[in-house]
Amino acid sequence: MASETALVARELYRFYRAGEEETLALRGVSLHVERGETLAVVGPSGSGKSTLLACLAGLDEPSGGEVRVAGIRISHRPETERARLRARHIGVLLQTRNLLPHVSIQDNIRLAQRADTGRPAVSARQLLGQVGIAERAHALPRQLSGGELARAGLAVALANSPDVLLADEPTGELDGETEQVVLALLRDRAAQGCAVLIVTHSEAAVRVADRVVELADGRAGSPAVSKTAK
Repeated sequence: MASETALVARELYRFYRAGEEETLALRGVSLHVERGETLAVVGPSGSGKSTLLACLAGLDEPSGGEVRVAGIRISHRPETERARLRARHIGVLLQTRNLLPHVSIQDNIRLAQRADTGRPAVSARQLLGQVGIAERAHALPRQLSGGELARAGLAVALANSPDVLLADEPTGELDGETEQVVLALLRDRAAQGCAVLIVTHSEAAVRVADRVVELADGRAGSPAVSKTAK
């Protein structure tokens, strides 16, 4: 497959004000992710990783700069337009899991697919089969183990076959064996042409990434580190 840039962020700034205090969460961060590529974003707590992910997903607006997904600008639009573009192009796997607690796993996926994405929907059963928990379709989130929750959250993030998958600490609460399973699922999605960005502290996640960007004090460090092809 020819290389194609799925996600571009140019000179992102994010300022927060509380009274006379101003916090500079992002200071001119630029990055890109190609289709079929996995990019790891690393850095200490407070470096701006979660703020960056929120801006990339259109969940937050940058104070300056722009974000484009599949060639379409998602930043600096009304929330309704950002939500529509996010449903069509972006899957988001949040650290706190993107599951409604009182709805079955299968119905969590169906709710995510209610957005009009203009794409043929993969059935909830198929998605759960792809992540290895088809037999848990009717379970509630509280009835799942940590590993099953991670897989279910991933299935919801993939509900609309996104161009870009953004994952915030997707393996942070998992044991080593389950972490490897989830990382393999993310790599498999990249192999199918999705652009995958992982915000992480995990050395295992860094090892499976094609490139690494390090954030410190709201700035991206040296240019993204390329890694040996796997």
